[in-house]
Amino acid sequence: MSVENNGPLPGSGSNRLPLSRQRRDVLQHLRGQAAPVTATTLAHVCALHTNTVREHLDALVDDDLVVRERSAPAGRGRPAWRYRARPPQASPAREYAGLAAVLAAQIARSSTDPRADALAAGEDWGRVLTAGQEPTADPEEARKRLLHLLGEIGFAPEADARTRRVRLRRCPFVETAREHPGVICGVHEGLARAALGALGETPQDVELLPFAEPDACRLHLDTGTGPTGPDAVKHPHRPATPGEDR
Repeated sequence: MSVENNGPLPGSGSNRLPLSRQRRDVLQHLRGQAAPVTATTLAHVCALHTNTVREHLDALVDDDLVVRERSAPAGRGRPAWRYRARPPQASPAREYAGLAAVLAAQIARSSTDPRADALAAGEDWGRVLTAGQEPTADPEEARKRLLHLLGEIGFAPEADARTRRVRLRRCPFVETAREHPGVICGVHEGLARAALGALGETPQDVELLPFAEPDACRLHLDTGTGPTGPDAVKHPHRPATPGEDR
């Protein structure tokens, strides 16, 4: 099952809007070139009009994803512009996005309980990310530390005054999450639950509402006294409707 709601932006760590499919294809073709190329050469590779490719390249240059440079002078006339793709940002989100897509598809195909396996994987990830950190006795401080961790990963969290209701405005794996929400969102929920459990001494409930808003997912954090095992995690089965406070 896939999700049609746009949800959060990709977790690139910048305010860049998501690339259109055609612009993303142009960038991918450019990344496949062994050396800088002209817009005309790339247009042949992409099977697009040169002016169309040039427009996409100009936008990619503005987004700092592509470098534009002059060719070496050769005879009369101004040297042509050549383009090369910048290396992908050195961030965990970009480095592992492809691997996440492959693993999510594998879990969705082969697991008898994809949701449970995704939660378990996320919990393992959360424990790894918080290994060696001393838990705090202040539940609110634990929640703030979790938000800091989520911000470092690329979720761009935006919380209310008490850090109980959080909007996740970005997602490191949003494209894969749209295709396999039960897996990727389960991993993220498990991550938040295990990390919060490691960062604080007081058990707290965790509820992730995937694609709950047109431009964000919602994460609900609260102090609780119930069990802290996997059964304590709430599993929403539908996105919240606009204005609904679940």
